[in-house]
Amino acid sequence: MASVGFILAVTCLLFPEGNNAYAPASSSEEESKDFELHTTINYDDAGVMENVSAIYETPHIETAEMMDRVHLNLNHSMLQKKAARNCNLFSGRWVRDASYPLYPAGQCPYLIESRVNCRKNGRPDSDYEKWRWKPRGCSNRRFNARDFLWRLRGKRLMFVGDSISRSQWESMVCLLQAVIPANKKSMISRSSLKIFKALDYKASVEFFWAPFLVQQIITRTKKMIINLDSVGKNGIYWKGVDVLVFESSHWWIHAEGESWDLIMEGNRLYRNVNPLVAYRKGLTTWANWISANLDPRRSLVFYRTTSPKHDSPGEWNEPNGHRCYNQRDPVQILGYRPPVPSQVPIVKHVLKRTRFPVTLLDITKLSEFRKDGHPSVYSSDFNREQRKYPDRFADCSHWCLPGVPDTWNELLYASLILKGFGG
Repeated sequence: MASVGFILAVTCLLFPEGNNAYAPASSSEEESKDFELHTTINYDDAGVMENVSAIYETPHIETAEMMDRVHLNLNHSMLQKKAARNCNLFSGRWVRDASYPLYPAGQCPYLIESRVNCRKNGRPDSDYEKWRWKPRGCSNRRFNARDFLWRLRGKRLMFVGDSISRSQWESMVCLLQAVIPANKKSMISRSSLKIFKALDYKASVEFFWAPFLVQQIITRTKKMIINLDSVGKNGIYWKGVDVLVFESSHWWIHAEGESWDLIMEGNRLYRNVNPLVAYRKGLTTWANWISANLDPRRSLVFYRTTSPKHDSPGEWNEPNGHRCYNQRDPVQILGYRPPVPSQVPIVKHVLKRTRFPVTLLDITKLSEFRKDGHPSVYSSDFNREQRKYPDRFADCSHWCLPGVPDTWNELLYASLILKGFGG
């Protein structure tokens, strides 16, 4: 039994200032406003392999002048030892930073999920874009797009999950694409698979739609069956990927009702199943597949914990609030202890028993403070009349972009550097 590879630390040495793709504006730490955190796919069976091959055989343009840029040369062994003593990536505080966001939403042509483009949808404030996560005990620099692309050269990074995982993928694409010339990047979209390519680096950043991770079966009568015993053909897409970032939680316990018609386990079908029991069994099936089919010398696997919702303003002492509507600041209550989503302890339980070394991106607690970061009524899903009723329609699950998912990607970047990825 291999222990889960929890990322514990990062220091300021990880991001040298001189090679920063996004130069920070000057700001005073003393003047910063801050607070501390205490801490369903219907596959074409006959053509699936042919389609996958066709996607990845698309020729790349040969490496050009950007590959000659000076690459950061870090002593990873020294960094790991020093950082582990001084810093926990996921414990810290949100600090107001006027130099954020890392990219303007209006200048990212790949921000294709219109529901999360809150500025475009009429959100009047931009305060939610101005917060930077600062881990306790270290002073890390921001995301460096050119350095990350260098590390990713010749490799594939894939996000797997639901619409929130898709937002994290879009965030990563927006972070990277700004430093790539227009004729040196491309986007491919094929059903459940989306691929952004940085052509000169022969690298790809991908998203694969699999909200349950395990197999979804669509019957002839349009019924959905969730097979708890198999990942099905999902695994075809995961094999050979260099970095995989998985997440699955929301579709298992959708507040709107069941996300499936039947559950399959063994040779039996069930209609009424405790969703958390099903979640644990499905996650165990995924973990067993990872252990049996991926090589830890070839692939790095991350699991991002549950993205929290902010539907209950009483949790931050605003019992008369309208869910996350009109929230412009993170929670700033001393000793704030929001309820932990029930999926989180299940994830940690399963990963502790998995043979494959999976690294946990434990973003739940730090994201729980960000009640201000959701689309609320400023989503393309709602019309003008619906926006008048935030108690009924506000989206307090997804996140505005730019916003909180950019921080998740900064932490993923720091985690990869800590592992010596691409160095």
